[in-house]
Amino acid sequence: MNPIIDLFNDHKSERSFTDKPVDDATLERILSTAYHAPTSVHSQQVSVVVTRDAQKRAEISRIAGGQPWIAKAPVFVTFVLDMYKTEVGMQLIGKQQVAHESIESIVAGATDIGIALGSVMAAARSEGLGIVPIGGIRLHPQALTSLLELPEHTFPVAGVVIGHVDVPSHHKPRLPLDTFRHDETYKTAGLEEKITRYNQQMLDHWQAIGRTDGDTWSASVSGYYQHVYFPDVLPAILKQGFGVDK
Repeated sequence: MNPIIDLFNDHKSERSFTDKPVDDATLERILSTAYHAPTSVHSQQVSVVVTRDAQKRAEISRIAGGQPWIAKAPVFVTFVLDMYKTEVGMQLIGKQQVAHESIESIVAGATDIGIALGSVMAAARSEGLGIVPIGGIRLHPQALTSLLELPEHTFPVAGVVIGHVDVPSHHKPRLPLDTFRHDETYKTAGLEEKITRYNQQMLDHWQAIGRTDGDTWSASVSGYYQHVYFPDVLPAILKQGFGVDK
């Protein structure tokens, strides 16, 4: 058995935390994994803002749509796409940054943040802590930008709650593996039937854990994807000086 693979395969997003603090040394070890994570062309276009202040965590909870675990757990980390420091670095040698004017900069930066976020989540769990990644900070991104005093050419892409678990969550069933892994070419055959079976599996899961509000995967995804559910992202990105038309 490989303990690292086992750790990843045992992932759960926790949403019940105590208010017990996370000690400085543990948090430093966890964040070091994001600091040393790879970035596109060694740009290091990822920064993190660590929020421990209870009042600020409560405000972030409100910004993210009222997620109480953000306010309850002792640490919230915001992962920032940071092309401000790359711009400053280029100015030091008389160069002008233009990459932030392209959609590629957002794709590359978000990819690097995903790598860093995954590293932090695994590291926190290896320390016996619970985590839940938060995309809801993009619900009102300009409010979070102001709260964290982010400069131009930065954008808060995602966050993560870190803390000591109170009531552990349950593992959710996944779509069949062959809807995820495709050898050589993408396989579409039989997808509808596989999703139909998975929808029933999800209903059985909710019933087994006593959740009367659980729904099928198709219905759950539809609740988000039948409309643009974070419509303030584009105006906030543009206000921060990014471009999306190149």
